[in-house]
Amino acid sequence: MSTDQYQVVVYGASGYTGKLIAWKLATAGIPFIAAGRDQARLEAQMALVPELEGHDYRCVGVRHEHADLLSLFTGRKVVINVVGPFMQLGLPVVQAALEAGAHYLDTTGEQDWMLLLKREFGEKFRQRDLLLCPANSYMWAEGVLAAELALETPGIDTLETVYLADSQVSVASTMSFLRMCTNPQYRIQDRALVEWPYATAYTVNVPGEHAAIMALPWSGGGEPVWYEGDERVRHARTLVSFKNQEAFQAVFGMLQKFEAECRQLPHEERERITNDWGKGMTTVEPPRENPGVNRCVLSCFGRGNTASVSVVLRGNSPYAQTGVFNAEAARRLLAGKLKATGFASPAAAFGARELIGAQAEQGYLAWNVTQR
Repeated sequence: MSTDQYQVVVYGASGYTGKLIAWKLATAGIPFIAAGRDQARLEAQMALVPELEGHDYRCVGVRHEHADLLSLFTGRKVVINVVGPFMQLGLPVVQAALEAGAHYLDTTGEQDWMLLLKREFGEKFRQRDLLLCPANSYMWAEGVLAAELALETPGIDTLETVYLADSQVSVASTMSFLRMCTNPQYRIQDRALVEWPYATAYTVNVPGEHAAIMALPWSGGGEPVWYEGDERVRHARTLVSFKNQEAFQAVFGMLQKFEAECRQLPHEERERITNDWGKGMTTVEPPRENPGVNRCVLSCFGRGNTASVSVVLRGNSPYAQTGVFNAEAARRLLAGKLKATGFASPAAAFGARELIGAQAEQGYLAWNVTQR
């Protein structure tokens, strides 16, 4: 059966996040190709998404090779890549999307992958009037949405962002965050990227929480990448934590173990170790999030010489929010509603208030902005 009429490809659709993106594409009425390396697995996993019943989509098995991906992406408008860890697996996908003339989105939380795309591919995509938008996901889209609201206040030049979520973590996410926490992580300090120390936790206070919470740079955050070179921003720091502090301490202990036992190993061996640890830490796919249990808070404090502002996004179901971000991005791209090309954050590409509105419309997000 021909797939020529499908303009959106979800590559890695059979995974936990891929299925949520498929759900939200169906809700938005967008036909798509569900692609991955195993056609039988794709068909079995898509059958588990009840919202796809009666929806127009096709499953396509494809090898994770440049030529095969290029053939699949040619003639499409949007590629949504959900295959991670992205620094290990992403290059053939982004290269094929560029050559095929397709907009590229992904769901990474890996700062080094974002920096590589910015440095190596941003201008190439811009020259072809294409969007290159990694981290179109709860992490790191939510922070840049809050940051843009903070930057609406005149004089703000400093952004302090904290993510706090209470969802189980997928297998792929666990592998990804362990590798990114053991690689260089950056913040913006006086307009320059400065590296965070390894395996160091920080105490944070999150609006609505009585107890202080321990947090990590967690790859350094997306905001330092988005705002590097942005004349509005002098300083930007992002920290991340779990509501479940016992789980946080388990992760922190693994990072300390890595520093003690693995830091001096070759890069390839370090990557293998974090993959193995991730697979051992999360062995089964979690169920869909429960909005009454799986809640999240994003807090962004903005400061200037005299001005200050607090932006708080309160929501639920971070993984489902990732599905909404990608479905809304695909809808806007197909409708020609793109605000920026080349390497761009979700806020720059589609509008911060527009994306917040899309989440709020589906019951995932509410927000408030308070001048201090």
